[in-house]
Amino acid sequence: MKKMFDHSRQGLVALVSFLVVLAAWEALVHLLKVRPIMLPPPSAIFKELISEPVWYAGHAWYTLLTTMAGFVLSVVFGVAIAMLLVGSRWFESAVYPLIIAMNSVPKVAIAPLFVIWMGTGAEPKIAIAFLIAVFAIIVDTVHGLRSVPGDILDMGRVLKGSTLDFFFKVRLPCALPSILTGMKVAISLALVGAIVGEFVSSQRGLGYVIMSAQGTFDTARVFAAMFLLSLMGIVLFGALAWIEKRATPWRVPQ
Repeated sequence: MKKMFDHSRQGLVALVSFLVVLAAWEALVHLLKVRPIMLPPPSAIFKELISEPVWYAGHAWYTLLTTMAGFVLSVVFGVAIAMLLVGSRWFESAVYPLIIAMNSVPKVAIAPLFVIWMGTGAEPKIAIAFLIAVFAIIVDTVHGLRSVPGDILDMGRVLKGSTLDFFFKVRLPCALPSILTGMKVAISLALVGAIVGEFVSSQRGLGYVIMSAQGTFDTARVFAAMFLLSLMGIVLFGALAWIEKRATPWRVPQ
């Protein structure tokens, strides 16, 4: 009961803080007579959102799908690559420098190549979302797999289980908190990647909404799309935080 009360209180504080910021924003825009093209008040942004809710929902859904596709691919391939890096020193020596080099390249610079290779559909957006998110999964998973306590490693050697059994029944469960931490980082990065892909070439998605609104100096529409992106990011991060609490109750206080 106390935990539920604490969560409710935290949610209420966050909501009140958000409403205070919006009220201050609205008041300052009117008091300082800021031009709407420079900074629209929250009331204008809300009016823009409710003017075409179905249209905005369609673009938000497209961005969500490409984000989730890139995120799921990053988790699958990221965990698999991390397992190979930990399990094989040869693979680590050969591949890890390449992974670091690829992560160092600005994704905006290579986004046009994905459009050339894959066309203007959803594929390049998914590829960019995957490429931006996968490094966080790899790094955190490798860290988790290598952070198994020494006493657990000793117990595994005493029991003389197979290397594969030990890996999947001991190392992977011990690495789960780190993997979930990487996933929380990766979901935000995947959303950024999807938007980058939509900036480069798209006729759908919230990134497209922002770029088209920029061309017509429709600042309220830009802020409306940004609000939906922020809301999407909060919901996705919150969903993973909820999964983390359920999957690792011994690590995350509830």
